[in-house]
Amino acid sequence: MNNTTVGDDVDVIIIGAGVSGLYNLYRLRLQGLNACIVEAGSGVGGTWYWNRYPGARFDSESYSYQYSFSDELLEEWEWSEHFSPQPDNERYLNFVADKFKLKEHIDFNARVKSATYCSDANRWTVETENGTTKTAHFLITAVGILSAPNMPPVPGIDSFAGTSFHTARWPKEKINLRGKRVGVIGAGASAVQLIPMIAKEVGHLTVFQREPNYCCPLRNSKISKEEQATLKNSYQDVFEQCKKTFAGFMQDFDPRSTFDVTKGERVAFYEKIWEQPGFTKWFGCFHDIMTDEAANEEYGDFVRKKIRSRVHDPKIAELLLPKDHLFGSKRIPLETNYYEVYNQENVALVDVKTVPITEITPSGVRTSQADYELDVIIYATGFDAVTGELARMNIVGENGKTLSEAWSDGPQTYLTLQTSGFPNLFLVNGALFCNYTRCAEVVAEWVSDCINHLSIHGFTRIEATKEAEKAWTEHSNSLTDGMLFTKTNSWFMGTNIPGKKKNFLFYAGGAPAYREKCAQVAADGYEGFLLS
Repeated sequence: MNNTTVGDDVDVIIIGAGVSGLYNLYRLRLQGLNACIVEAGSGVGGTWYWNRYPGARFDSESYSYQYSFSDELLEEWEWSEHFSPQPDNERYLNFVADKFKLKEHIDFNARVKSATYCSDANRWTVETENGTTKTAHFLITAVGILSAPNMPPVPGIDSFAGTSFHTARWPKEKINLRGKRVGVIGAGASAVQLIPMIAKEVGHLTVFQREPNYCCPLRNSKISKEEQATLKNSYQDVFEQCKKTFAGFMQDFDPRSTFDVTKGERVAFYEKIWEQPGFTKWFGCFHDIMTDEAANEEYGDFVRKKIRSRVHDPKIAELLLPKDHLFGSKRIPLETNYYEVYNQENVALVDVKTVPITEITPSGVRTSQADYELDVIIYATGFDAVTGELARMNIVGENGKTLSEAWSDGPQTYLTLQTSGFPNLFLVNGALFCNYTRCAEVVAEWVSDCINHLSIHGFTRIEATKEAEKAWTEHSNSLTDGMLFTKTNSWFMGTNIPGKKKNFLFYAGGAPAYREKCAQVAADGYEGFLLS
């Protein structure tokens, strides 16, 4: 489907029809602006359109992830599970798009090839790979943080004679894995959701793991009719709770320091949060586990003991224990029966850190020690996070400088929202360490209010000043001092991508501080921006 009613010359072009893009479109059209979305996929959903692999689901509570802007929407939609699965998530976003008549303003199957700013016209020109060209006064990139799949730099990937794909490009048509010899390359969050689902039906599963993770039990369950009524009455309380917490989740760190309580009290506390659903095992722990290595190591040892207790073979258990990074310094995958999979006779684990993959052959995977004949290879090899999708577009600002060139030493922004030299370009792809929808709404509301402010006061152009950009970047970098994130190579730091400069890719000051800063900038007449 590719709508022709959108128009080629509009007020605002939004790239991406996911959670952020849809809400930006809703807000701007509510203000009377001629806004549209260009979307690479054939439907809405963003992450929840592309990641349709078995087991994909929210790992924040469904009712904390949903939109909060419409009471009617909150009343009409019902979540079936506390942590909703991908098919329901995609249906939800289609429900939203249909309810607010957003699809008629979306060009589908329109992957952006380039976006170029013209100073004389003060307009952006967007070209798509399907040959369409649009121009707009403002350009908003709502491409998400995990939208550029990363394929490993292994020779021979194209030579494989069987079926292969990345988890983020799982085919829409049903894939029959029953009885097949399947290899999964990767052991991160996507793999941890996928593996228990397909292990039930494959003939044999080989997991090629480079680095084990601290995986914690999700503890999902269905939402009963009684719970449904209680939840609907507490939605506003949920949103208020999320506003207060560091990362916009329902959980918040315990204000006590680890070693302020006795060893017995600590163990009892660890056991208590371990039994809770969702990210309580991470964001509900003592606050200093993300800054104090000794505190972190004690809790990490607790988690490793939990892993050992679930895997029968001590040698396999040892391979599944993370030892090269601290708990929470990488994204914590939430799982259901993941470790039990390795007790199955039809599942094998290959440690490719010690026995690396040397090439993909026509018949399967070759390591430095053995060949593995496979019918299907699934790449669960993650993403070029936060900046990856932006870098893959040719975004050209003033003086012919591309965004990739401007960010050669890492992202340089003001409020994560604008980059000097790229007027009227808003970057709303989620560079906040935050429960995604909670912060996406804040950013979309700020951007639409900003554009409204420009209109009211007769301004046609807004651009972050170099001084504000420099100060914000230095401020953002300083916030990571002492944080354990920076001690580990991960997609948080961009180091999963060869050649990518090491930077913490999120604003580390927390959601409440970010919201307050953005509000203050607006109240001060958009201080740090040049309006003309």
